[in-house]
Amino acid sequence: MERESMEFDVVIVGAGPAGLSAACRLMQAAKENEQEISVCVVEKGSEVGAHILSGAVFEPKALTELFPNWKELGAPLHTEVKADDIFLLNSATGGIKIPNMLVPKTMHNEGNYIVSLGNVCRWLGEQAEQLGVEIFPGFAAAETLYHEDGAVKGILIGDMGISESGEQKDSYMPGMDLLAKYTIFAEGCRGHLGKELEQRFNLTEGRSPQHYGLGIKEIWTIPAEQHEQGKVVHTGGWPLTDGASGGGFLYHIEDNQVVVGLIVDLNYSNPYLSPFDEFQRYKHHPQISKYLTGGTRLSYGARAIAKGGLNSLSKMTFAGGLIIGCDAGTLNYAKIKGSHTAMKSGMIAADVIVAELAKGDDASAELTQYAEAFKASWLYDELYHSRNFGAALHKFGTLIGGAFNTMDQNIFGGKFPINLKDEGFDHAQLKLAKDSKEIAYPKPDGKLSFDKLSSVFMSNTHHEEDQRCHLTLADASIPLTVNMEKWAEPAQRYCPAGVYEIVEENGEKRFQINGQNCVHCKTCDIKDPSQNITWISPEGGGGPNYPNM
Repeated sequence: MERESMEFDVVIVGAGPAGLSAACRLMQAAKENEQEISVCVVEKGSEVGAHILSGAVFEPKALTELFPNWKELGAPLHTEVKADDIFLLNSATGGIKIPNMLVPKTMHNEGNYIVSLGNVCRWLGEQAEQLGVEIFPGFAAAETLYHEDGAVKGILIGDMGISESGEQKDSYMPGMDLLAKYTIFAEGCRGHLGKELEQRFNLTEGRSPQHYGLGIKEIWTIPAEQHEQGKVVHTGGWPLTDGASGGGFLYHIEDNQVVVGLIVDLNYSNPYLSPFDEFQRYKHHPQISKYLTGGTRLSYGARAIAKGGLNSLSKMTFAGGLIIGCDAGTLNYAKIKGSHTAMKSGMIAADVIVAELAKGDDASAELTQYAEAFKASWLYDELYHSRNFGAALHKFGTLIGGAFNTMDQNIFGGKFPINLKDEGFDHAQLKLAKDSKEIAYPKPDGKLSFDKLSSVFMSNTHHEEDQRCHLTLADASIPLTVNMEKWAEPAQRYCPAGVYEIVEENGEKRFQINGQNCVHCKTCDIKDPSQNITWISPEGGGGPNYPNM
């Protein structure tokens, strides 16, 4: 098919903190160098910020570098951290507060802010447009385009108006080629184009496997007497026991609101575990329920995070482009923060690209100098000093691993003379169902705990129903013949949105995919033990519409 095309100097896939920071810095650096460059950002969400979900305690280091006057410009950083508590929960009702001296320094939050990362991205988008960046929300990057020599030459915007059967509907609109001298992929954790690029260019060769967590989050309005603006609460331990790990959080933001969530590491072994139901249990713990009781739930969402750190960080350059931010795995798990690191990775990319464009060479060469600039930055130092954090928790568990991390960070400054590595893939950790204990989760009470479908409703998720399913199976028989037999088909439980079901009709079981429920968390693409599910982009504009996440 002959497609229309548009040409830019730089095309950026994803309007998250990494992509928008790259866009802003590109225009700033071009102005400093008196260059004229064209930059386009493509965002699959209906608007900038619609698909952004994070805790989020935000470290403003990179933002201050990008916009030193961010306060005067009205950046939405309104709630500075005032108190910082960490609890180890040892049962459904018990727990102990960990003294500050025993908390890794990386987890202290003085000078940080509790933010809606979606609103931060909306603000970054406004700054980018004022600098001359073109932003196209509601358009999904469906494919990567390549030159004959194999170098990336841009992306294809997916067709709109294709029915489930593959036919063109009355609303059909063909996709467009967006061509660029350099293409930056900033899709966030487990980007589907990033995944393809890693395979095509062997970007993960010699690296440890990437490790992931699933973060589930809600926003609540609570009674004023239970609200302490600026308070940050983190927890470890219960309900994640018996080989499962992760941690919970509750942050007090403005307007008598709190954000509450649970991150479940996706290396868990029990196929009967349901991250969604673990989160529902979590809210009933006294340390959490004392804030939520009497409150009202406002929103719900979920997103995977890449937490492998430096040892799992992919090579970030290839001919014609770069992969940055959480698409590459720049999150600093020792801080439980990835926004400032994603931003910095984009800013480094921008400076390198502007310098290369100044040479006037039209060839899409590999920007090998990016690796040098990255290693010379504070971003590399952060990731290097936290390289053992996740592996220690995986290898030694919450207690011993936590003690190791406190020693590593507080005594050795992250320079402990051992490089711990976790070489196991998260999807390969499930035990067989016959060797695992079923988990009986309590029914939701409708006050603190809720069911999946009512939760998905609160994520404002919408997809055009008559479209090709964006959750594809390499082999449609595997869910029942392999996954059901071995692991009791864990997709029913690891998905936090009720996308996957085993339904019975006329005595026959059938694997059903409710693609319209998908909140784009990418957990299925990560955790499926047969690696049979591939997440691809649906029509642009589909998915959740998070207002303040």
